[in-house]
Amino acid sequence: MSGARRLSQAISEGERISILVEVRDGEGAQAAGEQGAEGIVLRGLAEGVGDRSDLPLLVYGPSLRHAADVSADAVVLVADDDEHVLAEQVEQAHALGLECVIRVGDEDGLERVLEHLDPEILLLVAEDVDDDEAPLDRLLALLPDIPAGKLAIAELAGAASHDVQELQRAGVDAVLVSDTDVRALVGDVPPDV
Repeated sequence: MSGARRLSQAISEGERISILVEVRDGEGAQAAGEQGAEGIVLRGLAEGVGDRSDLPLLVYGPSLRHAADVSADAVVLVADDDEHVLAEQVEQAHALGLECVIRVGDEDGLERVLEHLDPEILLLVAEDVDDDEAPLDRLLALLPDIPAGKLAIAELAGAASHDVQELQRAGVDAVLVSDTDVRALVGDVPPDV
């Protein structure tokens, strides 16, 4: 297991929004770090990702044990209708030395998670977006309900630099993007807020 609290530290430090990049292998992890990402995200099984980068590693499933086995720093847990199951998963993750990032996609889920768990880090996703609603708008609509002191990560697969700037102005701490040119999103100078 890696050092505790590395993900939360990475996304809370600095003056600009942090970029977390989803990677598929160690090569992608290394490239993300070289381009300025502040964290890497792994969905599913892959070996050697943590060996190719010193960046914090956030794992999306398939299990808590897998996250610990690949030396992850944090794990994504999905908020569902059973808060007791989620609370048990959080407890197990903490016992394994993992930070928990709780994934929510709507106002009701966010309210339940804040009421029952009070997590430090939230992952906001835009699921089941209506045809007339943009994913970015859904993410921005969730932000006012997040209490001060919580860290917010927005998942926006096709993010452009103007989307990242808008998320930063709204108070998002990090954005999770798919494997992409991180330099185009990070830029040389922090955007004005």
